[in-house]
Amino acid sequence: MKRDLAATAATLLATTLLSPTPTASAAPSSPRAQAAPFTHPGVLVSRSQLDVMRQRALAGTQPQKSAYDAMRASSYASLSWTPKPRAVVECGPSSNPNLGCTDERADGIAAYTHALIWYVTRDDRYARKAIQIMDAWSAVLTDHTGHNAPLQTGWAGASFARAGEIVKHTYTGGWAQAGRFATMLRTVHLPEVVNGRGCTNGNWELIMMGAATGIAVFLDDRASFDKAVGIWRGRVPAYVYQTSDGATPKAPPNCPKTGSALIAYWQGQSTFADGLAQETCRDFGHTGWGLEAAAHVAETAWHQGLNLYGEVQKRLTDGFYFHTRYEMGTAVPSWLCGGSVKPGLGPTTEVHFNHYRNRAGIEMATTQRYTESKRPAGANYFLAWETLTHANNP
Repeated sequence: MKRDLAATAATLLATTLLSPTPTASAAPSSPRAQAAPFTHPGVLVSRSQLDVMRQRALAGTQPQKSAYDAMRASSYASLSWTPKPRAVVECGPSSNPNLGCTDERADGIAAYTHALIWYVTRDDRYARKAIQIMDAWSAVLTDHTGHNAPLQTGWAGASFARAGEIVKHTYTGGWAQAGRFATMLRTVHLPEVVNGRGCTNGNWELIMMGAATGIAVFLDDRASFDKAVGIWRGRVPAYVYQTSDGATPKAPPNCPKTGSALIAYWQGQSTFADGLAQETCRDFGHTGWGLEAAAHVAETAWHQGLNLYGEVQKRLTDGFYFHTRYEMGTAVPSWLCGGSVKPGLGPTTEVHFNHYRNRAGIEMATTQRYTESKRPAGANYFLAWETLTHANNP
């Protein structure tokens, strides 16, 4: 399948040369390289990216200005935000029942929002508000239960880890309960996500690995980080198809499927092309979550000197191109999902596009048009303000 100005050998070389450490390449890093201390802040957003974000927001430079204005205008940014913690968050299928599910997700995004505003303004009130939200949850939360517990934990854990990372490593005004917050992430969130869920739809496990890698960096937990990266390395090839995989897609390593069971897992799709995802024929919304969660793991790893992006360059760029072209109006062929897809990819391309276009130098015209059409990206579930943090910000 024709891809979005397919990467040439030169761009593959560029990705390797642009890797943050000499040992980071398309091949897995050596144990010695992975054993280096974590870089902080380094959960999804690096210090240099935070500095660029701040400079552009204060200078009124686009697209950060409009993104920052949108964030400041959101309810998440209110200094009157009141957290709603509970001891047990119970989330059934599609969050039904919803006993604390929306509250935990929203509080995680609010904490991250206030941490970002703190970094831009250096107004202590926002750092203290982020701390208040995180402290409220760490004082009472003991468990996640119900069918959606792993996914819920991934959504909320990802946001809490990002918020905690910024506050812990940039705010000097003190955080008395930082240790208690770390204990919450270590004992409540991490165990729920770090082992993955191989037989679920792929967005689940990728979101879980996004949370697991972020929490592991916050906790300086190398073993959990490496475990999550290992699961990611197995899941991404099982989520986005490449012709090189063979006649049928790869199955998740810890959920072997073949024949009709594999076709059913791919939503009944039996014809495959580069960039097709396991959830494409389900809907583009969940597919966008899966693709961007994969990019989140790669982004956090990049800040830690590990080039996961290089390992899946064609797979991820094909995946985003495959879906953004239909979002941008390309007619759906009869062989794809019975000739009808459910669009709604959402603002899920910013982190991926920033790496492959701005770091690796790959032309991605369709993905670029789509990304720019969704700016400024907002916040929901586990995604928050990615135009502000990542647009044109290598």
